[in-house]
Order: sequence, then C-alpha cells, then structure tokens
Amino acid sequence: MQASIGFGIGMLAAPVVALFDPSLIPGTLIMSATVVTFLVVVRERASLDLRGTGWALVGRVPGTVAGALLLLWLPDRGLALLLGAVVLGGVISASVGWAPIPRRRNLAVAGAASGLLGTATSIGGPPMALVLQGSEGARLRGNMSAFFLVGSLMSLVALGATGAIHREMVDASLLLIVPTVIGYVASLFVNRFLDPPRLRRASIAMSSAGAVLLIAQQLV
Repeated sequence: MQASIGFGIGMLAAPVVALFDPSLIPGTLIMSATVVTFLVVVRERASLDLRGTGWALVGRVPGTVAGALLLLWLPDRGLALLLGAVVLGGVISASVGWAPIPRRRNLAVAGAASGLLGTATSIGGPPMALVLQGSEGARLRGNMSAFFLVGSLMSLVALGATGAIHREMVDASLLLIVPTVIGYVASLFVNRFLDPPRLRRASIAMSSAGAVLLIAQQLV
C-alpha cells in the first residue's frame, strides 16, 4: 500500500501489530516505513518535484518533538486508543473527499500534524495525503515517500532521544525487512494492473477493521 499509493503502512499495519504487541508501536513500523520509502524514492526519483515539501518538513520538526513528548506521557492503553482513533480519523478524511489547497501554510500544518501523529503512533500519512492528493501516480508516490523518508528519520532521532526505542523494536524491524521488501516488489505489479482507487478502498476497509478491533480490545 505504501509503495503503491504513497502512504498507508501505518494505517494498515499499526492496529494489527498493536493487537499482538503494543510495545512495538511506534518504533518498529517507523523503521519499516524508512526502508520502503527509501526504495520508492530511488524508484520514482525521476518524478520527484519537491517544491512545497520543504514547508511540510519545516512543520514536521515541531510536530515530531510534540509526538515524542506525547509518547512519554501516554500509557499503553491510551496509546492504543489514540492509534485506533487516528486510523478511523484518517479513514473518515479519506472518505469525505476534503481536499485542502497545497499552499505553504497548509503544507506546514499538514507536516506538523504528520510529525505529531507519525512519531506518536507511526501513522503520519493522512494529513499529507489530504494536501497532496491532487498529484497522481509516480509523482505522488515519490513526493510522499521523500517526505516520509526524512520525516521517519526525524521521528527515530526524537524517539531515540527520549528513550522510546528499545531492543525489541529493533529486532522486530530487522525481521520485517524481508516482508517489507516483498511488499515493495509486489507494488511493482500492483501499480501496473490494479486500479489504485480500488486498492485504497480495500486498504481503508482493512485499516478500519483493525482499528475497531483494537479499540474494542482496550474497552472490554
């Protein structure tokens, strides 16, 4: 999903990972996102057009710091509920068709929101997807991936500085390198034959189901 439409690894995987081992959120998925976004940036480098992405990265800096601090204050149950709420919020925003104009202020605000949510929950895609949805295909994937590559590295530095990265996260991310690369390779075929809107709808449905199950697990 991340390599096909430019975002989604967090929305799709985070609720599932949190159901089994919440301690792996957000570090493990941010590390996995770094791998796949690097591969997409290399693949789509000819289509990169980074005008405006700089403003999003400016906003990402304070958002990343805020996300790392938020993670320090949240208990595991609070993080799980926040994660589920962020996924459902992303689903709603993706479904209503709201399309902010990608001007400097909106890009900076989206970057800040992406930094906060991405660092705290590993789900930073929806804010940037809303602002950049006017782009399509390789340009969208490349620009989104370039932003998330730099943003993920920022988040990892911030999480490391606050002590939120532990050995289990690193070990799990190393185990996930192979499936992450397999997903990237699969995207090469998906991009040719599968209708992107259909892939997005299916991914949103799966993300929603995972978020609902996660919230229900915390409330029962």
